[in-house]
Amino acid sequence: MDRNAQIIRTSWIGILANVLLAGFKALVGILANSVAVIMDAVNNLSDAMSSVITIVGTKLSQRPADRKHPFGFGRIEYFSAIAISVIVISAGVTSLVESVKKILEPTSPDYSSVTLIVIVVAIVVKILLGFYVKRKGMQLNSDALKASGSDALFDAVITLATLVSAGIMLLWNVSLDGVLGVLISLAIIKAGAEMLTSPVNELLGTSIPASLTEQIIKEVSEFEGVHGVFDLILHNYGPEVKIGSLHVNVYDTMSAHEIHGLTRRITTQMYERHGIILTVGIYAIATGNNRNALLQAQVMQTLAKRPDVVQVHGFYYSESDHSISVDVVPDLSVHDEDLFVRQLMEMLQPLVPDMKVTVVVDHNYSE
Repeated sequence: MDRNAQIIRTSWIGILANVLLAGFKALVGILANSVAVIMDAVNNLSDAMSSVITIVGTKLSQRPADRKHPFGFGRIEYFSAIAISVIVISAGVTSLVESVKKILEPTSPDYSSVTLIVIVVAIVVKILLGFYVKRKGMQLNSDALKASGSDALFDAVITLATLVSAGIMLLWNVSLDGVLGVLISLAIIKAGAEMLTSPVNELLGTSIPASLTEQIIKEVSEFEGVHGVFDLILHNYGPEVKIGSLHVNVYDTMSAHEIHGLTRRITTQMYERHGIILTVGIYAIATGNNRNALLQAQVMQTLAKRPDVVQVHGFYYSESDHSISVDVVPDLSVHDEDLFVRQLMEMLQPLVPDMKVTVVVDHNYSE
């Protein structure tokens, strides 16, 4: 079963669990003639909404790419996760308002045996459902499922607080409904805001995880003919589609045919192993004892001596234009890039007084 099918199946399980729980509560409420329990059953039907949103979002994300959306619709999953996170935050705010009302205008709740049975069943169902859905979300890298699972767990926590409050009320005749409600509501609002962060960051363009960066660089570096990997950039178009680019160093003695074969092998492996549609650029390493190789060694060694330079690569010498260019990655202490470039060019100019010097500032786009 593919990823999308598993997400949809898990969401249907969430809907079924909420519907069965709602049916149980409704039956108990009717038999016990309890309007409160019946209304709680209706609330359980609304809890299924997060699973419905996940299913709809997953279905829409499967739409094939078109002219206006050449990379597909995978990012719709992030909108689904945002919608569910907003539902969680809204539930937390609603619970907070009601809890504050209980503190300002305390009432003595009436807990019957029927109510306590419903509470215990609801807690067990919601905990099992929440852990199951959230675990599947982690396995399938689905922010929507993770948010939906958290939503169910928060429902269980709220209901558990009601049970604890009921126990305290029965034992010591003290009502803590309001106080417990406020504390739990604030925790839910905070968790909902944190849940919102992940999909929003994906839409804005979050940095590449360091572990993935290291894995890609390691794999590409193992190809015969590759002598350095640089400038890795990745963009997410959904959990299963990544578009990116990188540069590799090769000796200037390689033919165009050999370079073509090398880049083809790299792009094929990256797609098969990581689902990344990759473009591979080429930097040529000067070989031999010509002026190009001499200048390359002098320039790169000179720049590498600076403590605020993390990496030097992409050296290029044009004899016809009397120019050289080089790419430099600064560390985080560099804030004024224009000043940084001027300082580097002043270092290089004495080495090549008769040439035009270009320094390109690159950045590290991984964590």
